[in-house]
Parts: sequence; C-alpha cells; structure tokens
Amino acid sequence: MNKIKIFSLASLALLLASCGGDDNSNKAVMNTKPQVKLTKVVNEDVAQTETYTATVESDVKNNISPNTPLRIEKVLVDVGDVVRKGQVLVTLDQTNLNNTKLQYENAKIEFSRTEALFKIGGISKSSYDTAKMQLEVQAALIKQLTENAKLVSPINGVVTARNFDDGDMCSGTAILTIEQTNVVKLNVNVSENYYKLLKKGMDATITLDAYEGEEFTGKVTIVSPSVDASTHTFKAEITINNKEQKVRPGMFARATINFGTQSHVVVPDEALVKQIGAGDRYVYVYKDGKVSYNKVELGKHMNDKYEILSGVKPGDQVVIAGQARLANGKEVEVVK
Repeated sequence: MNKIKIFSLASLALLLASCGGDDNSNKAVMNTKPQVKLTKVVNEDVAQTETYTATVESDVKNNISPNTPLRIEKVLVDVGDVVRKGQVLVTLDQTNLNNTKLQYENAKIEFSRTEALFKIGGISKSSYDTAKMQLEVQAALIKQLTENAKLVSPINGVVTARNFDDGDMCSGTAILTIEQTNVVKLNVNVSENYYKLLKKGMDATITLDAYEGEEFTGKVTIVSPSVDASTHTFKAEITINNKEQKVRPGMFARATINFGTQSHVVVPDEALVKQIGAGDRYVYVYKDGKVSYNKVELGKHMNDKYEILSGVKPGDQVVIAGQARLANGKEVEVVK
C-alpha cells in the first residue's frame, strides 16, 4: 500500500513539473516581439488623370413640327438621311390654308366697302379700325398656315427620328428630329477638387466601346460656374470634331483629362491594411521600435503601388510584411 502511494506522489510531482514547463514555454512565445519587414517611402511625381463616362450627344438637335395640329401630306425624308439647311422635309394638308385664303379674299372686298364708307363719313372711326384689324388677323393666319404647309430644316444635319407617316394627323410629338453630328459633345460631372484646374480649351482623350483600341480627341468647351452642393461636382462639356461622322449620338464614351502631375508619397500594395467591416485603409508606420496604425487617404493606383494623399510622410518607414500580429503601439523586431 505504501509503495502505491509513493508512486502516486512521484507521478503527481512529475505531472506538475511537466505542466509548469509548458506554461513557461507559452509565456516565452507570447513575449516574443512580432517580426516585420519595412520599406522607406518617398515622394514621386504622380500623373493626375481622371476618366469620366458619358453618352454622346449631338451638338444641335431640332424637333420638327407645325405650330398647329395638321394632317401630313408627305414626309420627304427618312431616318439616316443627310439634310441641308432650308431643305423641305414635310408637306402638310393645305385645306385649311385654301379655305382661309378664300375667306381673306372676301374679307378684302368687304373692307374695301368699309373703307369707302369711312372716307365719306358713313361709318365711325372705331368701326373702320375694327374691320381693318379683322383683315390683318386673317392675313396673319394665312402667313402662319403658309409657313406650316412646308416644314424646312433649320440646320445641316442628319434625320435621327421619324414619328409619323403620310396621312397621319400630327399633334404633340415632333414629326422628325434633325441632329447636327459634325460636332458632338459629352456632358460630364467633375469633382470640385479639380475646379481650379479644369479650363476651357483643355484636351480630353475619348475612347468608345464601338471603336475598341481607337482614340479620339475632344476639347473642354464649357465649365459650369457653379458646384452642385449635394454631389460636390460641377458640369463640364467636351466637344469632339466629328468630320468623319464616326462618333454617333447615343454611343457610350469615356473621356480622360490630364490635370498635370503632383508630388505625393507612394506605398507598395502590401503595406496597406483594410479595417474589418469598413472601407478605410491603414498602414503601420515604424518608429523607435514600435508601430503606429495610421489611417491613409488613397489616390491613384499605379501597377503595384498606391498614391497616398494623407496619413504618411516622406521618409516614413512602413511595414510591408508581418502585419498579422500587429496592433497600434506594439513593439516589433525588424528583420531583413
């Protein structure tokens, strides 16, 4: 019985000694400083280019319709036709015009009688003036109906829409749409950060999905004098000289504008740490044996590095490997 107790006590002592050894080992591991690799960051000249998307629009667009609802006699052009300024596009029913002309001729005869009576004092001045005004109204109506009898193009352009056929009664909707496409434009929204940099006359490089691999040149022609308070953007118009008529209204386009270069800190991609549950980016900056967790504002992404607008200074040493065990203020061991 005594032998069993002695063995049990000895076994217990060995077990405790073993447990004590593991605890010390764990503490040693916990006290080991995380090993990190560093790189020194410097300023570089970064091209400040921005790309904007927009739908191509014609520079001038006219909807062709009469002043009053009339029946269409004949539409003389179709979608895709090139038209010149002053060309007759649509002729309209002239029944109303002919009736009005007949009424006008009768009114002229009646006014001649009224005028003769007025000259001999047979009617008052007010009656004469009323008759004269009625004749003038008739004349104005004939002029309006005559102008509406033939609709002409106000510009040189292309027919891009036809909404009625011969014999239709037109009302409300335009019969035709004519667009000028030798010059086309893009309307883009630009961040207010670039307001002082964007100037009329600046070049823009245009690419279109319809012409993969081909570039077109545009120019900034309008810069809005005001900024949208809700979006903090302002509108700008870019025009494209489209003599070859390749760029068409409705095409999807990308316009890239170069605002010059600025000198900013750049860091390698592997230095960036994303905060869990948020879109913020951080880097660990090393100083005097410790690291600090610095929030950064990103700029351009250039191959394998990022432009940093704030959060890191030139000459700072940033961690590029070993971030998994780091925390703000943690002491670290630097390795090559």
